[in-house]
Amino acid sequence: MAVFQKPSLQLAAVVCVILVLTCYFIIFYNCPGELLKEEVPSTQELRLGPLTTPPSPGPCTCAPGSVLLKDCVPKDQYEELVKRRAKEFQQQKARSPSELSKLLFALPNSPLQYPTQGFTVRPLTPTLIPGLALHAGHRSSYKVSLHVSKGILTTEIPSEGVKIQGHGETKLIIESSSLVILNNLLAKVSYTSTVYHIHTGDLASFQFDKHEAVFPITIKQPQVPVLYDMGTDISSQVTITTKTFLRYRQLKVLLNSIRSFYSNIEVIIADDSFEPEHITGEHIQQYIMPPAQGWFAGRNLAISQVTTKYFLWVDDDFVFTQDTKIEKLVEVMESVPELDVLGGKVDGNQFYFYLHYEEGEEMEGGCLDRKSKQKFHPLPGYPQCSLASGVVNFFLARTDAVQRVRFDPKLKRVAHTGRSRCRQSWQWQ
Repeated sequence: MAVFQKPSLQLAAVVCVILVLTCYFIIFYNCPGELLKEEVPSTQELRLGPLTTPPSPGPCTCAPGSVLLKDCVPKDQYEELVKRRAKEFQQQKARSPSELSKLLFALPNSPLQYPTQGFTVRPLTPTLIPGLALHAGHRSSYKVSLHVSKGILTTEIPSEGVKIQGHGETKLIIESSSLVILNNLLAKVSYTSTVYHIHTGDLASFQFDKHEAVFPITIKQPQVPVLYDMGTDISSQVTITTKTFLRYRQLKVLLNSIRSFYSNIEVIIADDSFEPEHITGEHIQQYIMPPAQGWFAGRNLAISQVTTKYFLWVDDDFVFTQDTKIEKLVEVMESVPELDVLGGKVDGNQFYFYLHYEEGEEMEGGCLDRKSKQKFHPLPGYPQCSLASGVVNFFLARTDAVQRVRFDPKLKRVAHTGRSRCRQSWQWQ
C-alpha cells in the first residue's frame, strides 16, 4: 500500500489549482467573445411573448330578479336602440386613450433598457426618452431601432463612426461599432407627437437583433391645478346646497336650523316648483328652474354655482341639530386628499351600498348589481369611516371632483346611484 506524507498532499493540491487556473486563463484570453456574446438568448423562440390583447370578456351573468334592458323596451324599437347604442359605444371608445390600455409584457433575458411607466410628453413637444440603453456582449457592430406610430424620433447627429437612418421619422435606426457611442446616442433620443391631442398615447417598439421591447408613451396636455383659498372659517370652506320642489315649509325649517349653528355660511337653492316662492335672507342664493325638471337637474344647477372647495348636500326637509358638525367632515377630507365624497347620518341612520359592475360583451352591455348595507374597508386613522359605492343624501364633496362628473338629469326622482366617476366615497358612521 502506498503511503503519502501530509506535505506531499498539500503540494499536489497547489499544483492542481495552478494548472486549472492556467487552463482557464488560456481559454479566456484566446476566446473572450465566445464567453460574452451568448449572455442573452438570441433565438426567436425565446423572444416570443404572450398576446398583447387579452381576450374579450364573455357575456355577463345577471343575478336573479335583475331588470333587463331588452325587457323594458318595446320589441319594435329594440333593434334600432341596439344599433344606436353600438354606435355611441364605439365613439366613446375612440375618445379613450386605447394605446395606453393595451396589455404589455416584459420578456425575460432582454439586453434592452427602457422606461416601463411614467414617460409623459406634451403634445407636439420634443421630449427626451429617459433610460434608453443597450446591454450586450462584445461584438463588431451594434444595431438598434425604435419605431412609433403617432410621432417622430430624433437624436444627435455624430460626426463619424455611427450610421443613423430615419432621423425625424417614425422609425429610427442607429448602428455603431462602439457600444458606448451607441448608448450615448440612445440617451439623446427625443420623441415628438405629430397630432395635437390633449390626452392620448403611443407605443414605442425598441429592437436589437431578435429582441423586442414595447413601452407606452403618454401624450397629455398638463392641467392647470384647481386650488381654493380655504380662508379662516367654515363659511369660506363649505357651501350648503339643496334642491326643493313644492316644500317651502320644510325648506324654511331647514334654513332656520342652519342659521342656528352657521350664521354666515352660503346656502344655494335650486327650485323647480310650479309656483316659485322667493326665499330671502343673507347668504342665500335661490335659482328658479323651469317646473318639474327633477332632482339631478337641480343638483347640477346648484353645484355649478359653488365657489368654495367643498359643498354639503342636504335634502330640503332635513334639520340641523347640535350634533351636525360640518367641521368634522372637513377634517377628514383635508386629512385624506384622495377622497371625493364623505357621507353622514340622518336621524342616526346610515344609507350606503356596494356596486358591482360586470362588463360583459360590447353589444349586450354589462350587469350592474347593487348590494345594500355592504361596504369595503375602514379608512386608516378614521375607523368610523368605511369605503362604499354610494352614500345618503347628506354628504360633503369636493367641488371640482363632482363638477367634473355631474349628474344625469334624466334621473328625476329616484337617483341614489347617479352617474359617478368619483374616485372614492366614504360613509361616516
